[in-house]
Order: sequence, then structure tokens, then C-alpha cells
Amino acid sequence: MTNRPRIVIALSGGVDSAVAAALLVEQGYDVIGMMLRLWSEPGQEMDNRCCNPDSISSARMAANLLDIPFYVLDSKNEFRRQVVGNFIDGYTRGITPNPCLVCNKKIRWGFLLEKALQAGADYLATGHYARIVKNDHDEYSLLRGCDRTKDQSYVLHSLSQAQLSKTKLPLGELTKGQVRELAFNYNLPVFDRKESQDLCFLGNDSYQTFLTRQTSYVKKSGPFISYDGEKIGEHQGFEFYTIGQRKGLGISASSPLYVIEKNISTNSIILGSRDQLARKEFTIAEINWINGLEPRTIFKSSVQTRYRAKTKTCFVKPLPSGDIQVTLQDHIPDITPGQAAVFYDKDICLGGGIIQI
Repeated sequence: MTNRPRIVIALSGGVDSAVAAALLVEQGYDVIGMMLRLWSEPGQEMDNRCCNPDSISSARMAANLLDIPFYVLDSKNEFRRQVVGNFIDGYTRGITPNPCLVCNKKIRWGFLLEKALQAGADYLATGHYARIVKNDHDEYSLLRGCDRTKDQSYVLHSLSQAQLSKTKLPLGELTKGQVRELAFNYNLPVFDRKESQDLCFLGNDSYQTFLTRQTSYVKKSGPFISYDGEKIGEHQGFEFYTIGQRKGLGISASSPLYVIEKNISTNSIILGSRDQLARKEFTIAEINWINGLEPRTIFKSSVQTRYRAKTKTCFVKPLPSGDIQVTLQDHIPDITPGQAAVFYDKDICLGGGIIQI
């Protein structure tokens, strides 16, 4: 029986989680490696980028080299219901959901954290590039990773105080280059493994192809409407287009056209210029404030509206409904319903929510 703190590391088969595991072993934790077997379409299991046989083999090899136990947990049903179901439902409602946000909230810090605690762990660790800081009053803050090019605090904005208190992020102070160097020094064979930025359950397909197979109620083609109200073409189903999309519209025009709006009731898609796409005001719902306190007055902040987008200055106004109204200092073109708007005070992630239609 060990008195060392027990920690479960979420292994993925990649370099980040393997180095995180090695650092935890070096720091004296009683480390257990766990990997989630996620849902894939029948016959497409080899193409799931998060848990295909090669990834599982790499994760097991890293665990063996570090001399830690390794388990693969079946989360297929939970993942299919919570993540894939939300993805399909979002597109059929005309929004552009971010499955990674749901996966972190419901699967990693839901399903996996619960399994870790059931295994007697004190903490769950991942290879995310972000930092957690506790103050003298046992309050937790989520900060950007020191490597701003890899910072992942945006996708962790929904974590609660309780979840942060049970979480360790060993890579938060490191750069990606330092992580690869550590992997080489630890003799981890994944030190040069390439990263994948694609959605794991899509395999090698586009989301349009995936939706076609997964839904029996995809809308039929409908009109492309210009910003001035003129019909200028036919679309193939509004689920197959996202706000801000420019490529793949099949429309010839003297200047680039973008998807401005999707009208579900008329099955029409509004196209316009980049200037017409830009917005200065929007609302968000499903809001999480990391300190657990809801603001009651307007305040100035910085907001990030996409995973890799730059932050923009804004004013945040609480609404009686519980939603938040965001007013930007300048118009920006990438305000997309279904994506997250996440607020920052310098490096501190304050929280965020989901952009509404």
C-alpha cells in the first residue's frame, strides 16, 4: 500500500500525454494510465484518430516503458450519445458545434474523471497545454499555457472548481519543443509522432459525408439568397454549410461570397461579402464561470471566439435570462453559432459559453 498520491493520466498514444505521464512518475505520483475507447462507425475503427489500434499500442508501449499500469476503458456508448449525438443535432439545427468542447466536459471530466475517482485516484491528469493555480483561499484559476501557440485553455473553459481541484496539467509550463525533447530524453518512441487536428470520429471523411450516412432527415436542397434578397443559386442542404464558409459554395461571383446566415424555416442560406459577415454583438448561453460566481454588472474583458482566434476587446453584459450579451470593440467575421466564446483577463481564463443563433 502506497502513501503517494494516486493520479490517473489520460493516455492517447501521442507525445503530450506520454510526457505528462513521465513527468508525473518523476514527481513521485502513483500513476495509472487510462485510455478511452471512443465510438467509431462500424467498419471505420481503424480510422479513429484517438483510439485506433496504433494509438492504443503506442499508449501501452509508453506505459510499459514508464512501468505504470495501463487500462483501456470502453466509453463508446457514452461518447456516441454525448458527443456524436450533440454534433449531429447541432448541424441539423443549423449551428456549427465543437465536439471537442463536449468531449472535454462530458467524457474526460465526466466519464473518465468518475472512473479515476472510483479507482481510488486523487487526481486526473491530461496532456493539455494550460495551467491551474490555487490561491490561499483554495480557489482555483485556469490560465493559458506558457506556449501560446499550443494553449488549450479555450477548450477547458467549462471546468468547475470541483473539477479543477481534481486535475493536474503537467505540460502547462512547457513549450511543444520542450515536450518533444523530453520525450526523446525519456526514450519514449512517440517523440516524433505527428499530431492530428481533425475530429476523431470522422475518420478520413468530411463532416458532410458523415452526416449523410448518419442522418435520415437531412434537408433537401434550397436557395442561396444574396444579402440583398436575390436568389443566386442552389445549396445541397443547410447542414452542409457553416457560418463564414467561403469555399465549396459552387457560386460564381465577381468577389468572394461567404455564408452569412442560415434560415432553417425557409431552408435558405444567405450569402454576402466579408464585411457583411462581420458582427459586433452576439449572445451566449450555457455559460460557465470558472470562479463559480455569476457577474451582475457589465464589465470589460477579452473574448476568443474560435480555438485559434486572437482575443478581441469586448464588453460583457449579464441578461435577465441568464445569458450574456457580448459587444465587441470592433466588428469581426468569425462569430459562429455553436462555437464557444471564452473570456480572458490577460492569461486568466474567466469562463465562457456557446454562441447563439
